[in-house]
Amino acid sequence: MEKKVFKMDASASLILEGGGMRGAFTAGVLDNFMDRGIRFPYVIGVSAGACNALSYMSHQRGRSKYSYTELMKQYKYIGIKKLLFRGNIMDFNLLFHKYPEEIFPYDYNRLANSPERFEMVTTSCLSGKACYYDEKNNPKRIIEIVKASSSMPFVAPIAYVDGEPMMDGGVADSIPLERAHQLGYRNSLVVLTRNKGYRKPSKATTVPFFMYRKYPNLRKAIIGRNAMYNRQVELVEEYEKRGDITVIRPVNPIQVGRMERNPQKLLDLYNEGYHCAATIEFIQ
Repeated sequence: MEKKVFKMDASASLILEGGGMRGAFTAGVLDNFMDRGIRFPYVIGVSAGACNALSYMSHQRGRSKYSYTELMKQYKYIGIKKLLFRGNIMDFNLLFHKYPEEIFPYDYNRLANSPERFEMVTTSCLSGKACYYDEKNNPKRIIEIVKASSSMPFVAPIAYVDGEPMMDGGVADSIPLERAHQLGYRNSLVVLTRNKGYRKPSKATTVPFFMYRKYPNLRKAIIGRNAMYNRQVELVEEYEKRGDITVIRPVNPIQVGRMERNPQKLLDLYNEGYHCAATIEFIQ
């Protein structure tokens, strides 16, 4: 793999795309960074990227890996049956309550005391726009935000943050590079979970007439999501080509689906993320 150099400075940002179970790749990247003591002044995560970022922010190396591998082996926490019988394709009670409270307790104190700035992205059902949260002190609210960021349209119920209906942050801002730049963190390292050159279908997403009828702006955001995502990927590739940002993405053809249940495939993708991250040399 090609070696890359990243100059760490006060304007450095770490941007983490979502992608469902493809987030195993990001888990590998972040474990590599933790093994090397790499910390960024600003971290922003979307959906699965937000879940992975939480373990990175609390310095809990291996926690995300466990959720993709051992937790999947034991609980098979994702699947169509869960959607049919529980109204959610993922077991959110397991992932956002039992896991952080009992199985692999989350270190909220370490997060609260972390000096780095950290944001998670959701999509407002009311406005259809991205919302950015930097909560680090209130455990209940942290879980509300990351749950909302991970609530995928059609296959998960609407979540709530401070009483406002929210959904997956990737609907409105899948790769929040521009958000980081607006805040002054223009030296960006972007972690993607798709191969280079990937684009979503150009055809707009169809939203059945009976879904989200109370939220017309959310419907518009879902319909336009493919086009938005493709614009963001093109921007990332343009900046990357100019040498303005650094990108880590899977090199091997992706064999993991968004709803992948095979722990070995998830482990393989995690290992690829770890090895891809190892190609980055950090300098001051």
